Amino acid sequence: MKRERKLAAVIFDFDGVIVDTEPLHFAAFRDILQAKALAFTWEEYVSVYLGFDDRDVFREAFKRGGRVLSNSELSELMRAKARLFQELAEQKGADPFPGVLPLIKSLAKKVPLALCSGAVKSDIQPILRRLKLDRAFDAVVTAEDVSASKPDPASYVLALKRLARAFPSGGVVAERGVAIEDTPAGIAAAKGAGLRVLALSNSYAPAKLNEADRVVPSLKKIMKCDLERLVERADVDSNQ
Repeated sequence: MKRERKLAAVIFDFDGVIVDTEPLHFAAFRDILQAKALAFTWEEYVSVYLGFDDRDVFREAFKRGGRVLSNSELSELMRAKARLFQELAEQKGADPFPGVLPLIKSLAKKVPLALCSGAVKSDIQPILRRLKLDRAFDAVVTAEDVSASKPDPASYVLALKRLARAFPSGGVVAERGVAIEDTPAGIAAAKGAGLRVLALSNSYAPAKLNEADRVVPSLKKIMKCDLERLVERADVDSNQ
């Protein structure tokens, strides 16, 4: 009898998990929204907007400012923000967090891997190429692929569906998958899709991430066996 795979999939968030790009996103939003008299502080960005995709950041900023945002203006703002983010990323760079590159490379081609991000594809692809990760993932979901951003589980549900299509043997199931996240919104989205969650305290204090199955300060000491233990522990909990 074929042995059931213990770890069916690993799905990585991008900003705040793979690369330290949140300050660049904040700077791009700030510069664009200042012209609209809607800019927010870094503290407001972390407490309110972190985990949103670009669409929902602009929607929320306009809502809080008591302003109406048309679809055409939203599209224009998103294009401007994407251009500015790329300029900032080229000028300042985007460094990977400790331990993430070795972990991804150790899992690639051994476990189905996906990327599930609220960023737009044009923000992600150049950085993946620079980090030589552009072929590491079997499925990629970005903001353009779903209509609702995290904490809605739609992006993780789609990532699982795409992995299942890439591995049609039937082994990709949510309850044996692990998401790696850094925000409460991301944790809620992954949990909503049925995944176990390993959270990184890169963006929030550990106490803010307590809905995750495990919280760690970095991925430096995380290996495949640690992710397998999350799945095994969930199996034990479900049988009790």
